[in-house]
Amino acid sequence: MRDRTVLLGVTGSIAAYKAVDLASKLTQAGVKVDVVMTECSMEFVTPLSFTSITHRPTVTDMFDTPDEWEIEHIALAERADVVVIAPATANIIAKLATGIADDMLTCSVLATRAPIILAPAMNVNMWENSITQENMAKLRARGFKVVEPGTGSLACGAQGKGRLADIEDILTTISQALRVKADLAGRRVVVSAGGTQEPIDPVRYVGNRSSGKMGFAMAEAARDRGAEVTLITGPTALEDPIGVEVVRVQTALQMRDAIKKAASKAEVLIMAAAPADFRPATVARSKIKKESTPEMSLKLVPNPDIISEVKGQIVKVGFAAESEDLVKNATAKLKRKSLHLIVANNITEAHSGFGTDTNKVTLIDSQGQIEALPLLPKSEVAHKVLNKVVNLLNASRKISGKPRRRK
Repeated sequence: MRDRTVLLGVTGSIAAYKAVDLASKLTQAGVKVDVVMTECSMEFVTPLSFTSITHRPTVTDMFDTPDEWEIEHIALAERADVVVIAPATANIIAKLATGIADDMLTCSVLATRAPIILAPAMNVNMWENSITQENMAKLRARGFKVVEPGTGSLACGAQGKGRLADIEDILTTISQALRVKADLAGRRVVVSAGGTQEPIDPVRYVGNRSSGKMGFAMAEAARDRGAEVTLITGPTALEDPIGVEVVRVQTALQMRDAIKKAASKAEVLIMAAAPADFRPATVARSKIKKESTPEMSLKLVPNPDIISEVKGQIVKVGFAAESEDLVKNATAKLKRKSLHLIVANNITEAHSGFGTDTNKVTLIDSQGQIEALPLLPKSEVAHKVLNKVVNLLNASRKISGKPRRRK
């Protein structure tokens, strides 16, 4: 999203204070944020709050004279890559549905050709009112994207649907609207994530330290580039990404079955998960008591090599978490599993590997090309990997003369 421009409209809701957080996160991501506030919104939060965060003027008055002469609402509308109204009140929704343009925000919306995202926030009765729902239907039909309000305790004390969506959900929708590339549009991509838990008894299990963050970043990046994504994940503390089909499993055998089913209709499999290599040969039906079992030994049997069991014309990307001889071990794994690409990282390096938000990886393809990347956020690593995947898909298309689409 770096160097893109978001026009953020803020309207008169108690949730307006959350828009400051949204503006902050967008600015931190390198986005240029132009904030337009309605008169009522300034009863809840000040323009200075946004100016301090975005380091850009906050527009509040239809008739303010800018430093350089320009028709302000036209200038705002034309430089916006996306327009976001968060929070969007019932009043602004009604105005937009009927084409009213009586302030800077509504004029800018009418003048823009950019995608428009609404994040409604209001009392549950106002949200459920048939007039509001008719207005929302009109706006959806005109191409407005809507981040549905959440359900819970509202500022008025009522319970129900109407609270502003989570900021992360709004950011995800903005990211999708701002995607520079749609080079995976129409492609089906399967991504695995997280570790697995191989039960010893109903309480204990054999597992590893995988957080799932890299796999989730891969799924979100593929989604943002237009792919239809199925994310198959072991137990994690991460929330399901918006716009991604999520299948949650516990064991390696369950993961294998889910991946083979999803991959049968996919063109790309990205195996970012770290399923346990072994599982207990037998599982106790009840909890093993420490008092009655002073010593315990486990007989472990190997789990299947999931990615090797996936057959057919599909681009396969594996991951290798190594602690030594990174390139040598990763290359051997790539050949052994017949992969097109492997993403290798040294888990002993600082800020790289399990549980971190960054990763330092080396990309190795089946032709022996090696590309060592610097330490990057996992979201950026994901796009670097997908650049390679797109090249592989395009090369396959040139050879076959037609898109490789899984039926």
